[in-house]
Amino acid sequence: MTDDGGITVRRALELPGLRGGLPEVVAGDGNLGRTVRWVHAGEVPNIASLLKGGELLLTTGLNLGTRPAEQRAFVRRLVERSIAALVVELGPRFEQLPPALVETARAAGLPLVQLHREVAFVSVTEEVHTEIVNGHYAMARQADEVHHRCTRALLGGGGVPQVLRVLAGFCGGPAFLEAADGRLLYAAAPEAAPGADRAAADPLEVWEGLRGGRAARLAGPPAGSVLVDVAGGGQGTGAVRARLLLLLPAVPAPLGQVHRLAAERTAGTLAVVLMQARQEEELAARGRGDFLTDLAEGRIAPQDAPGRARVLGFRPGSGPLLPAVMRLAPEPDPSGNWAVLARAVLEELASVGVPVLLGVRPVEGRVPLLLGLRAEQERTAVADRVAAALRAGVERAGLDRAGAHPPVVVVGMAGGWAAASAGLRHAGETAAAAHGLTDRPWYDARGLDIDLLLWRLREHPDLAAFVERTIGPLRAHDLASRPALTPTLEAYLAHAGRKAETARELHLNRQTLYNRLARIAELLGRDLDDPQTVLTLSLALQARRHTP
Repeated sequence: MTDDGGITVRRALELPGLRGGLPEVVAGDGNLGRTVRWVHAGEVPNIASLLKGGELLLTTGLNLGTRPAEQRAFVRRLVERSIAALVVELGPRFEQLPPALVETARAAGLPLVQLHREVAFVSVTEEVHTEIVNGHYAMARQADEVHHRCTRALLGGGGVPQVLRVLAGFCGGPAFLEAADGRLLYAAAPEAAPGADRAAADPLEVWEGLRGGRAARLAGPPAGSVLVDVAGGGQGTGAVRARLLLLLPAVPAPLGQVHRLAAERTAGTLAVVLMQARQEEELAARGRGDFLTDLAEGRIAPQDAPGRARVLGFRPGSGPLLPAVMRLAPEPDPSGNWAVLARAVLEELASVGVPVLLGVRPVEGRVPLLLGLRAEQERTAVADRVAAALRAGVERAGLDRAGAHPPVVVVGMAGGWAAASAGLRHAGETAAAAHGLTDRPWYDARGLDIDLLLWRLREHPDLAAFVERTIGPLRAHDLASRPALTPTLEAYLAHAGRKAETARELHLNRQTLYNRLARIAELLGRDLDDPQTVLTLSLALQARRHTP
């Protein structure tokens, strides 16, 4: 069997059907290793148009033409179709092949065979096709055996590394499992021969040399390798969970189709294993999220929390605990890659160097976490690192939806377990209230108390009535006229009534700003220099985010 799933021209000539015709190779004897993927017999002049490539063409010569020019053209058309070989049975049409035919085939490297005895073309076809089918079956059986060995390794308690070792042993080269983004997850090498240099066969060094750079991964699989997708069971970013890469040594054997078959069968098993692992990982992340939510909502007493946290692997020192919550855009997809998110964030947080307990709450779109600080003075520095890690994890997990608000990260105050309980609850609510604010790496929970108060009143009819009563005429103006005046009022209040700074931010000259402020005062019937008016308008502008 050849790498392309057929047999060679040489092997076809050795089968009884053609061997009985006393075959003589008169051209292209150096290309008898070509693959025969099918046999075709025909006598029509335009036979080349019926071929797809890789055929062993049988003919008695009726279609070859009578003139040298026709015979040369006939061979050239066959060469263009990339057939494997041309076999001509001598007889009434030709007692020997025409020189033009032989010379053209020899120049093109096309195997040309003449049969000195009559053969049954149907018997030749049956024999060659049977050989090809048997070869396919043998390859499939060999690939199945490798797949069964991988399955037995898993059922025997082995994991992905053991499966890769089975594949590496079969292929004679290292096997790798890469994440969908190209990161190396697992690597294995075949067992080293006695006395061989084990360091030379280190699969990690091999992968680093071939795939360590981003450009190398984007360039596609290395030469002499098999790269197979491991399905993720989803669509879009979830369609491919990982990739299985097999490297085969250049010597002694070329890449075989059987290796791809084995890799494709094993990829299906790995998909199930990774899916199960992700489900288990997500369940664990959800369990940690449930613990942190119960702590925040007072269902776990502060004195009981340390013992429960230790069971979950969180062992902070004697320093304060820092609560934080990340909230994604409203109405997130509960079936998203939450396990991937948890793992990615934890990997990003590994460099922070503090104990972390992180959970997920997919339905609410929240990621609560506690961090163990050495001292309260670390709060700002750790919060910066944590916020960056959380956002990087969202991107790696594919949960950053186009057009949606960026994730909101809120950090509470550091303290003991009792403070952590209240801090998680406060940070969680504040994260919900902060959606729609100007994007920042992270928010201090204490700085959003007014937004939190307004958010808690979002369903109370008095809040909507307050907004309408206070800035309703301004909103109506902006719907009907241009330029909109609300941005001018927001900038004016943000700069505490300092007109020069307001004009610079809005890129307006002083007189234009004065005219707009006068128009705003006229619409609202209020004095913009009055401190009580400033407070009322500021609250109304903040409250409008939480009202229809």
